[in-house]
Amino acid sequence: MLTQRRSQLSWTKRTAVMLAAVASVLGASVIASPAANAAVYSSCDVAGCDSAASANSTWSSMGYPTDRGWYDWPTGQCSYAGGQFSNYEGELPSGDTYYEYDVYPRSCGAHRDAVRIVVDFSTGAVYYSPDHYANFYQL
Repeated sequence: MLTQRRSQLSWTKRTAVMLAAVASVLGASVIASPAANAAVYSSCDVAGCDSAASANSTWSSMGYPTDRGWYDWPTGQCSYAGGQFSNYEGELPSGDTYYEYDVYPRSCGAHRDAVRIVVDFSTGAVYYSPDHYANFYQL
């Protein structure tokens, strides 16, 4: 005899499934993101701003490459250009084109950290994010 086993979902999982179903019916997409509540500051006065400004100067002298990949750094190390930053969460001004770059150089191919600058190609504004897009500080 076959017995039917009932799925035991927690209330949080049931709620998430219900919200996704409602969003689907309404034609909305659901994107989970830790940066959805990022703060954007008009100046940079936290630790790392000087390093971000220095990295920005170097990336600028290289013409802000737009292809993803490792680039030779003046120190003999490498730094990574991450390509286009999509601004999915809309924390930065919408409608602009952004590219992301690592701040700290390392050996080519090494593990990347969470520290980035994001350059607004539409306005020239540069943002420092020490925590992988949880906060943005304008340089």
